[in-house]
Amino acid sequence: MSKLTLISHHLCPYVQRAAIALLEKGVAFERINIDLANKPDWFLKISPLGKVPLLRIEEADGSEAVLFESSVICEYLEETQAGAALHPADPLIRARHRGWMEFGSSVLSDLWGYETAQDAVQLETKRQALISKFTTIEGALTDGPYFAGSSFSLVDAVFAPVFRYFDLFDTLSDSGIFDGLERVKRWRTALSQRASVKDAVGADYPQRLMEFLEKHSSILLRQSAAA
Repeated sequence: MSKLTLISHHLCPYVQRAAIALLEKGVAFERINIDLANKPDWFLKISPLGKVPLLRIEEADGSEAVLFESSVICEYLEETQAGAALHPADPLIRARHRGWMEFGSSVLSDLWGYETAQDAVQLETKRQALISKFTTIEGALTDGPYFAGSSFSLVDAVFAPVFRYFDLFDTLSDSGIFDGLERVKRWRTALSQRASVKDAVGADYPQRLMEFLEKHSSILLRQSAAA
């Protein structure tokens, strides 16, 4: 049996993808959180990009390997671990799912700009970009509850951390980003109730996210204070 260690950060949505996949597979793993503002030397030695997540795999014979990039880690887990399948069996549908996983990464890019926006113009630009992305997703969804219907998949693992941001953002203001997107809203609710999604972050996640917004002087906080 391999020993798996997930090198992590408390807020990173890409780490959450890997954690969700591990939890869905029922795989035992250790999680080590690091400070990305003060990266330890041992981490920099094993992380080619200096990013999380990393998956450290220690074999019984003492050999060790390290994987980087969340999509690579998730694919490895799908190919090597027992438990529920997180990718469709059909090659074409599986390829389409991989495309939507990449689309999820583009949503995260816009989301970063949204949460770190310094002024109203930048915030509105990113808000409109997110509306456009989620409108596209609305057209791809079926009746759910998950992306592919009744089966939870890696696409769900990608988008669950995206929606988690809005659990806090919605307490600050009504962005209107999900207005009229009924399938997206149902999907968001279903993902929030999934045990693996809940357990992918610590209980202090909302507090840490709030501290992140304060550190970046996010206009989301200033708008909330002015309301």
